[in-house]
Amino acid sequence: MERRISSATRFSGHIVTVHEDEVALRDGRKSTREVVQHPGAVAVLAVTATGSALLVEHFRYPVGRTLLEIPAGTREPGEAAIDTARRELAEETGYRAAHILELCRFFSSPGWSTEEVVLFKATGLSQTGHGIDHDEILSVVAVEPARLPVLMRDGMIADAKTILALQTLLANPE
Repeated sequence: MERRISSATRFSGHIVTVHEDEVALRDGRKSTREVVQHPGAVAVLAVTATGSALLVEHFRYPVGRTLLEIPAGTREPGEAAIDTARRELAEETGYRAAHILELCRFFSSPGWSTEEVVLFKATGLSQTGHGIDHDEILSVVAVEPARLPVLMRDGMIADAKTILALQTLLANPE
């Protein structure tokens, strides 16, 4: 177990805050930890009646390329994860789900970030129209399960939350 001795905020933005903490290790030595504090996120594996996954084509500035991802987004303060999932599904795809099931919770990168992602599976989809955020340009693509491994191998699907969700779908298509 590590114990925080001191903490200094190095950056505070709209989504994340970066802290530099001095910690005491179990053996008494001291070390430094850089921690990105994040409010948490959700990701939604939206599956159509034919078994296809709804993916969002999204240019990701930090990696400098377009990726196919499952719908996802940051939780608002006090917002329940399932409410964030419903909101993000509607905003990013223009669909709502009759059924939403929590599949798991995971940390995106626990060595330096507090971000916990709650993964949901959404079924019974019906179209409602788009509600895309003002700073996003997205295209929605329904991808048949047989194409998913190829898209992962070729790097079009390259983020952990999407790979985890799609591997879950491929292992258990029901």
